Amino acid sequence: MTHANRRRWIQQAAATVGAATVAPRLFAQGAPVKIGYAIARTGPWAAGAQVSQEPNYLLWAEQVNAAGGLSVKGAKRPIELIGYDDRSETETCVRTFEKLMGSDKVDLILPPWGSGANFAVAPLANRFGYPMLAPTALSRKLIDMHLPYFFSLLQQPDKMMGALVDMMVANNVKTIAIVYMDDLFGLENFAALNAALKKTSIQVVERKSYPLGVKDLAPVLRTIKDLNPDAFIGITYPPDTLLASRQSREVGFNPKFFYASVGTAFQLYKNVMQANTEGVIGMGSWNAKTSPEAKAYFDAHTKKFNKEPDRWASGHCWAGLEILQQAVARAGLDRKALREQIAKNEFKTILGPMRFEGSENASVPGTVAQWQGGEFEVVWPKNRATAQLMPKPAWK
Repeated sequence: MTHANRRRWIQQAAATVGAATVAPRLFAQGAPVKIGYAIARTGPWAAGAQVSQEPNYLLWAEQVNAAGGLSVKGAKRPIELIGYDDRSETETCVRTFEKLMGSDKVDLILPPWGSGANFAVAPLANRFGYPMLAPTALSRKLIDMHLPYFFSLLQQPDKMMGALVDMMVANNVKTIAIVYMDDLFGLENFAALNAALKKTSIQVVERKSYPLGVKDLAPVLRTIKDLNPDAFIGITYPPDTLLASRQSREVGFNPKFFYASVGTAFQLYKNVMQANTEGVIGMGSWNAKTSPEAKAYFDAHTKKFNKEPDRWASGHCWAGLEILQQAVARAGLDRKALREQIAKNEFKTILGPMRFEGSENASVPGTVAQWQGGEFEVVWPKNRATAQLMPKPAWK
């Protein structure tokens, strides 16, 4: 995102949040429900946050307010979003959430973006007693902290890497090469991938880590090309997903299976890679074919922002907002009662029925998706697939 585009986005976000604060005088009764959050509008996290989360917060508040407000035990009240830029800084993110929950005493919170920020904020939210439904936290360590007020909407590393390995075994993959970022997301997924591979006969010909913000992966990719693996696995953030894909094409590395994520599920990936998206696989769990409700959400998002939601975390983010809305309608704004409502019940979402076991989404299995004909199709497991896995064509 360029500086000018980012500035326009922030102005648009501010205008939308501002509209939510004016709305109470227009159509709803009762005091606004104040919902606070900090999220990346600038810095390296912004590429993911401004696709998978904040647009969904804005669209949801707009739709709920247009329908008369948030139902709080039957009483309609307008939503007032209070959002801040955390600048992709963990310290700023934590400090902002502490202010929102401690001194500002907002009614509800929405989570930040990414595993690292959620890992930092979740204990704080638990201490203040605020339920937090996180759509971009991929961390088994966070789940294993057993924080009663934290709920993870994404499938965790063991599920996602397990599904990927199962798919490779089913398709006779014999050798793979792995690159992964050296942070919480990369390390946990890499560990889960290794654990799943130990149960198979697949040979790992290369394992290579890289630092966040890497600018050149070509030397690593050339080395891997010479090893000629059947599959490439990139555990990457969005900028690195694009970097690995572009540079694989440049060096002529074209394995039978090319997996990179996160970022593969974004419209940006399709826009940048164009015809070279075809056959690329990554983390994805839904698309507009998943349910009529998913298509309605997909169309509304695309119309409002002139860009498509991503086919993984955006759907989970919207599902989390649906769960929060249903729970508030039943339990109101008493946060302890709200937490009990979320923990003990099943909810209707665009991804299907969803419930939690402890902190973990127990309803959606690990999944793999693949670009086919301009759509990121779910290809594994077969019982959730929207299309069959296809061979990857050569880069164009």
